Parts: sequence; C-alpha cells; structure tokens
Amino acid sequence: MQHIENDPAYSGLTVNSGVAQPPVVNPYLKPRRRKPLPSASEMVEGILKGDVTTLSRAVTLVESLSPAHQAVAQEIIEKCLPYSGNSRRIGITGVPGAGKSTSIDVFGLHVLNKGGKLAVLAIDPSSERTKGSILGDKTRMEKLSTHPGAFIRPSPSAGSLGGVARKTRETIVLCEAAGYDNIFVETVGVGQSETAVHSMVDFFLLIQLAGTGDELQGIKRGIMEMADGIVINKADGDNIDRARLAQAQFRSALHLFPTPESGWSPEVLTYSGYYELGIPEVWDMIDRYFDFVKANGFFDRKRAGQARYWMYETIDEQLRNNFYRNPQVEQRLASLEQQVLSNTRSSFTAARDILDFYASLR
Repeated sequence: MQHIENDPAYSGLTVNSGVAQPPVVNPYLKPRRRKPLPSASEMVEGILKGDVTTLSRAVTLVESLSPAHQAVAQEIIEKCLPYSGNSRRIGITGVPGAGKSTSIDVFGLHVLNKGGKLAVLAIDPSSERTKGSILGDKTRMEKLSTHPGAFIRPSPSAGSLGGVARKTRETIVLCEAAGYDNIFVETVGVGQSETAVHSMVDFFLLIQLAGTGDELQGIKRGIMEMADGIVINKADGDNIDRARLAQAQFRSALHLFPTPESGWSPEVLTYSGYYELGIPEVWDMIDRYFDFVKANGFFDRKRAGQARYWMYETIDEQLRNNFYRNPQVEQRLASLEQQVLSNTRSSFTAARDILDFYASLR
C-alpha cells in the first residue's frame, strides 16, 4: 500500500508513531471477589427477619439449575416450611391486555393500606426463539415497586411452565416465612399456565374485558370452572354500559356450570384499574370467599390436596429429568429415533424398547 508520506517530495515530513491504544480494562481496577454464599441456616435466619436481600438470594437459588444451588435451596425450603402457610394466595389471570399488572398495582396498594405485606410473583413468558424474557413487570407496577411493604419477583417461564410453576410454589413458602401475608401470583395468560397457578393458590381471579366482541366466545369452560371470581376491567367512561352487559352475560354463563366443590358461587364484578374504581368491592368479594371456605373446611382440604399434587408433580419431573439426562439413554434414544424416522421401527415399539432399556439400568 502506497503512503503519501513516503514520497521523496515530502522528505522533510516527520510522522510520529501515534498514541498507543489504551487497554480495554482499567489497569487500576481491582478484581472483585464474590462474597461466599451464606449457609442455609444463615439465609433462613435472614428470611425469618424479613430481609429482602436474603429473600431475593434464596429465590435465585430456587430458580438456579445448578445441582449445588438446588441442594442449598431445598434445605432452606425445608427449614422455612414450619413458618409458612399463613398467607392468602391469590392467582390472577386474564388475556394479554386485560390489565393484569395495572390491576395488581391498585389491588396491592389497597391490601397494603389495610396493613400487612404483599409479595407479587409474576410468571413472565419467554421467547420460544431466544429463550429470553423481558421481566418488566416492575415497570408496569409503578406504585407497588416503590412500596416498602411489597416484594415483586418476575420469573421467566423459559419454555418449561411446569418447572417454573414448581419454583413459584417453592418461592411462596419463602415469602410466607419472610412475613408476607398476601401472595399474588400472576400468570402469563396463555396456554396451561392457568392450571398450574390454580394448583398453588387459594383464590383464582379471572380478569376480563368488555366491548372487545368476544365476551361469549371468550368463555372457555376450563378457565371459567377454575375461577372463584370474575372481574371486568376498564368499566369507565363510555365503556360502562358494555361492561355491565358483559357482566350479565358472564353471570348467565356461570349458571350453566355445576356448583364448585367449595360450595362458593363465583361472583362477577366490574371495576376500573386505571381510574381505581370498584377496587374495595373486588376485595370485599375475596374477603367473603375466604370467610366462606374457612368456615366449611374447604380451605384446609384444598391446601392439603395441593401439597399432594405438587409431590406427584415433582416425582414426575425428577423421573423425566433422570431419564433424559442418562448418557446411555441418550445414545440409545438417538439410534431409535433414526429408526423411527426411516420407518424401520414404529414409534410405539421404539418407546417401549427405550423404557425397557431404562428399567434394566436401575
């Protein structure tokens, strides 16, 4: 490459070598040493004192995939278990755009103003392509996020709803041990998340919208049967009449379903999360529900049934993980998969073959 400064006509020109590129990392920066992880007993002590930092670290351990972290997390949960169970667990679901986060913000403030502490556990949907999550629920709960009595923890679904649901249930135990007497669990609002959340809460609140043209079409038998209460958001301004019409339609639809096991007849109310209208009425409904189910014994029966359900769910998850992470199974599974793809083996005989092989390894 020819440089103009090398031309004889510029023999009197002096070219300096230039300035050396500074290092990317500050040479005066001392490497930070990670603080050693506190013992399980120390973390339990901090949780019982209500220390938010310790609680957050414990939840991080629960969500970690590291076997070492999982071992510590399970020890913490076992030690916190005697101090749990003293909260009201409320699941909140609804289609995207129904105003779940805004509603949780105003519902939460209403609860905190009555006294006590509130934990909000939000299951955030992860991208199927990148597996990432925004985890931006705090930005949509502006008032709660700055309240000293509130703890907000979004968790990524990361493509495994069953796994994150189990971790959310374990997080509930930690929050209750830390003194949070009200737990809100927000679902992603799609797929099977409602079923998972319903299996860990005491009251299941369904948020609906009016005036979208799908009031009756949006009534799905499964979600309607799970709901203990239905609230129609954005009942303000010109939308009040549409909200009342939707309220009447939902009430009529509920009469088509059999009486829930709890004996409680789900109520349908209207409110506005944005303008904070009808919030006390919604919470009064929830208060009446808890008084009702505690009086007839359903509250304790449901809690016991949920504990049994999650025991079997955990067994299923552990069996599945042990099966697919076995190196010998992985190798044989790849071979059987090729046989199935080439139509030399049926899917059913291949499945029976690999299960028999796995059983012989035990």
